[in-house]
Amino acid sequence: VADWRRQIGVIFQDFNRYELTAAENIGFGAIDLAGNRERVRAAARRAGILSTLDRLPLGLDTTLARQYKAGAELSGGQWQRVAIARALFALENGATILVLDEPTAALDVRAEAAFFDKFVDVTRAATALLISHRFSSVRHADDIVVLAGGKVIEQGTHEDLLAANGRYANLFRLQAERFVEDDEDSEQVDAAD
Repeated sequence: VADWRRQIGVIFQDFNRYELTAAENIGFGAIDLAGNRERVRAAARRAGILSTLDRLPLGLDTTLARQYKAGAELSGGQWQRVAIARALFALENGATILVLDEPTAALDVRAEAAFFDKFVDVTRAATALLISHRFSSVRHADDIVVLAGGKVIEQGTHEDLLAANGRYANLFRLQAERFVEDDEDSEQVDAAD
């Protein structure tokens, strides 16, 4: 069982926030190698959180909770990046399966896009199972499975599912329209400034 668990890295939408140091929070991804500071730093760098952690009072040795001496609190998006770093640390240290349940839920749209641009390269040698309601997150997957009522109702690539013009295509277009409207609204605000 322990060998099997070492093969899996996980990022949950409701990820764990351990009141331990930043390094320990990341190191839990591969507990046997948690003390390898260079690998912890590399995972934090890949997750885009290293510079934030380095600025904390004790850097990676800062306890991530305010109630501790020299402790600090992170924002939701920063905690999400720590959780991503934990999963990347697992991958970089032998995990071959990565389960991501809404991994970018606490990130803004631009940070999410940047994460998924890097995600493909980072997970190239692993099997990644991505669970998401954000179609922008899943569109680069090799195989997309659409579930409804506990059953598979569609399966294929992003292009195949758009061409099929079923549930996936309808929901993808609805989400895409919302972002186009948001972009148009922000452009109007920028023009007014």
